[in-house]
Amino acid sequence: MTDQLTGSAPPRSPRGGAAAPNGREARPTRVRTRRFQPAWLFMAPSLLILGAFVVFPILRSLYYSFFDWTVGAATQPFVGFGNYVTLFHDGQFWNALRITLEFTVVSVVLLVVFGFIAALLLQRDTLANRIVRSVFFFPTIVSLVTIGLVWKFLLDPDIGLVGGITAALGLPSVAWLQSTSLALPTIVFVSVWKSIGFAMILFVAGLKGVPAERYEAARIDGANTWQTIWGITLPSIRPTMLFTSMILTIQSFQVFDLVYVMTGGGPVFHTDTLVNLLYRDGFVNYQTGYASAISWVLFVIIMLISLLQLRLFRYDDVD
Repeated sequence: MTDQLTGSAPPRSPRGGAAAPNGREARPTRVRTRRFQPAWLFMAPSLLILGAFVVFPILRSLYYSFFDWTVGAATQPFVGFGNYVTLFHDGQFWNALRITLEFTVVSVVLLVVFGFIAALLLQRDTLANRIVRSVFFFPTIVSLVTIGLVWKFLLDPDIGLVGGITAALGLPSVAWLQSTSLALPTIVFVSVWKSIGFAMILFVAGLKGVPAERYEAARIDGANTWQTIWGITLPSIRPTMLFTSMILTIQSFQVFDLVYVMTGGGPVFHTDTLVNLLYRDGFVNYQTGYASAISWVLFVIIMLISLLQLRLFRYDDVD
């Protein structure tokens, strides 16, 4: 409708509605605000739970790490970065870090390699492959505590099934979890056995996303199986490779259940991981401040390694 005095149309906003007297869109802003209010109401319970049980404990642990905080002590003196300085001069910390790195590197490499090979062999959607994939994946849904208890019983040199088989074959009994040289490899084996199905399923999903035209072009060019895997499959599943390696790395750095149930960090601290050290200092020795410092150092290490993986895989240049 034209203006009665000037005969010109009223100013319009870029969205088609009438502009406010000051040239701003007042009404759409109010509409968006009203529409967003119910979203906050629906998210409020989850945000409260997240804040109370995740964000607050994280920030509280950072606060504790700057104090000589001991449960039951009369005073909790402020020490600044004293816990971190003590940590980097602690031989047990460096031993736990070395063991955690060894466990992580070996288990992640084995899981990525064998998970990828299993995915290549079982990627076809047949009944037999679905059954085998289910068998591989089943240990993934079982708790680590249960897995650890079962394998601890199986590997017992006196009453375990593995010891019985070796005795029947006339072989000497092996104390897998009591040996300083075999305890850590045994835990790595159990961890890989449990998680290989998880890695396999991720790789199967990634392989199904590779366009068939790429394989067809490789066959026309005369590429063999190895050349197809190296030149087509691996570059195409780089995002899956990145995601899988990052998830497995984070899980391996946080390993605790298997170690606690199977060896408790022994024998003679040869399987003592960072989280096991954190648990012992925080919940056995009640040194909350020192344990909080360990947790934040572990967090920084995981972040740095995750950034390194992002750099190595160069996720942003994937088509």
